Amino acid sequence: MPTTPPRATMRIGELARRTGVSARSLRYYEQQGLLHSTRSDGGQRHYTESGVARVAIIRQLFDAGLTSSVIARLLPCVDSDDVGVAEDAFRTMVHERDRLTADLARIAEARDALDAVIEANTRHRLGAGS
Repeated sequence: MPTTPPRATMRIGELARRTGVSARSLRYYEQQGLLHSTRSDGGQRHYTESGVARVAIIRQLFDAGLTSSVIARLLPCVDSDDVGVAEDAFRTMVHERDRLTADLARIAEARDALDAVIEANTRHRLGAGS
């Protein structure tokens, strides 16, 4: 049953405008349990002011390379004072940081290998032109 939204709310278009995130992405965040709304009697989504900050956090976590399932594990830490929730979020963040560090090392190795090929090709081209 739809609920009447509280007074200080905004519809999805306003949240999209204020956050720079498309309405489609906001619906996806809600589908994944990352963002919550109430519904008007007409079925329109309504978000509280705190939704703006929450979307900013979600975007930062996506930009850091985290998946929606990992973000869903971290976000309860934002809403909870439960020490167990905070510890789980901390372990998840450390794991994700370590994963990103390993990815960066692999990318650096690939770049170095490509640099070696470019250097060898450059020497070959300079030698062929002489």
